[in-house]
Amino acid sequence: MKKIMMIGKIGCGKTTLGQRLTGETVSYRKTQSIQVIGDGIVDTPGEYLEQKQFYSALIVTAVEADVILLLLSATDEQSTFSPRMSSMFGGKPVIGVITKTDLCRDKERIEIGKEILEIAGAQEILEIGFGDDACIETLKSRIEKSSPAIQIP
Repeated sequence: MKKIMMIGKIGCGKTTLGQRLTGETVSYRKTQSIQVIGDGIVDTPGEYLEQKQFYSALIVTAVEADVILLLLSATDEQSTFSPRMSSMFGGKPVIGVITKTDLCRDKERIEIGKEILEIAGAQEILEIGFGDDACIETLKSRIEKSSPAIQIP
């Protein structure tokens, strides 16, 4: 299995999404360092996005990844994604994922999130509600499509 790297703010759902993608039991734990979920999903700490001095760690980690997921919570009022941020990942496929759509009452936030991820350089943007298995399956399919060597259980 090739690697998927997830990037997003603290609390945006990276760890939960990784657990859902691999079929692990969903349990929250604060990601303190770069961790691998299952056989190849790289979970990065939110601080690596929020504090620019850690960008070099994201760039180095991305070298080993086949697909980059930029995660943005629909419940978050701010974004820390820079315009064209995806350009620092060496041309790798970048998929934007708006998380927690099932918890968002203001659908305008989802649309704003799509714009933010588009400006950051996501080539495709998906909405994920963690209680919706169909959303997870759609994301798995898109990941496999953007990098044929990836096979998620």
